[in-house]
Amino acid sequence: MSNSFHNADKGTHRRVMLVGLMFCAAFVAFSFFAREQPENNYVLQKADRLVQTAGSPPLAN
Repeated sequence: MSNSFHNADKGTHRRVMLVGLMFCAAFVAFSFFAREQPENNYVLQKADRLVQTAGSPPLAN
C-alpha cells in the first residue's frame, strides 16, 4: 500500500505547499492584529524625539 501524496506530481506538491503557506501567513496576520494594543505611546514619543535630534550635535551638560 503506497501513500498517494508521495506519488503526486510536483505541481500538486507545490499547490499543497502554497495553501499551507497561505494558511500560516493568515494565522500570523490574524494573531498580530487581534492582540490587544498597548494604551501608552511612550515608544512612539521616544522614537519621535530620536528622529528630531538625529544629526544634531550632542548637548553639553
